Amino acid sequence: MAVELPRMPRTLLTGATGRLGQALRPRLRDAGHDVVPASRSPPDDGDFEWVTLDLADGTGIEAAVADADVVVHAATAPTGDHEAVDVRGTERLLDTAVDAGVSHFVYVSIVGIGEIPYSYYRHKLAAERAVASSDAPWTVVRATQFHGFVDDFLRSVARLPVWPLPTAFRVQPVDVREVAAAVVDRADGEAAGRAPVVGGPEVLTGGELARAYREARGLRRPIVRVPIPGDTAAAFRAGRATCPDRTVGTVTWEEWLAERYGTEFGGAVPAAAETPL
Repeated sequence: MAVELPRMPRTLLTGATGRLGQALRPRLRDAGHDVVPASRSPPDDGDFEWVTLDLADGTGIEAAVADADVVVHAATAPTGDHEAVDVRGTERLLDTAVDAGVSHFVYVSIVGIGEIPYSYYRHKLAAERAVASSDAPWTVVRATQFHGFVDDFLRSVARLPVWPLPTAFRVQPVDVREVAAAVVDRADGEAAGRAPVVGGPEVLTGGELARAYREARGLRRPIVRVPIPGDTAAAFRAGRATCPDRTVGTVTWEEWLAERYGTEFGGAVPAAAETPL
């Protein structure tokens, strides 16, 4: 008599071409999910059955959700129209997921969005509230900033002769692979509401991040503190984007830089290369 094996959960992954989405795709598959990655412009990738989905205008949402058991919603637009994508797009996705009978809706969010008055964060918070008030079984996973995000920011100023930076900001960078593992753990389980947050192994100032980055790149640029006024900057200086009691990640900023740039730390930075912070 043939034994019927349990069916793999069909899991729709939004934001599948993003930094987190790229880390989630193989981890979800390895965990036994039938992964359906979604993007506005799906790549030519034969490893997955991609679907086209545009959260901003709703294109493709019904078709993408139709056969899904689980939705892992990692799509976001930090530099685009985040109200259209993060709020209205999430609302559309939730409504469709409820109609389709999705058994678990997992939303990926950011630590500190309720305490930092930044417009993008406000829209992420509005999306969280939409998730929590929907009829879909849900889990929200908040994480601190990815190492790669900090790297992108510092690379944008690295070519300047002087680095003007908010050196007093406090952040807790985390490896995107460790966040992906935490999200997959939640997607494998029952809806849990607000899950414990995921933070990196250490809280660092902007100055500490920049000095380690400069050393990893072998650069000799002066770092100049730029005082930034306003409530948003004050919240970052106060560490509102951190969760020091939840150091879930293990990969430090220096370890990540060593992996990224193939360097080892411990060399002295010439004193002339830095302006006092």
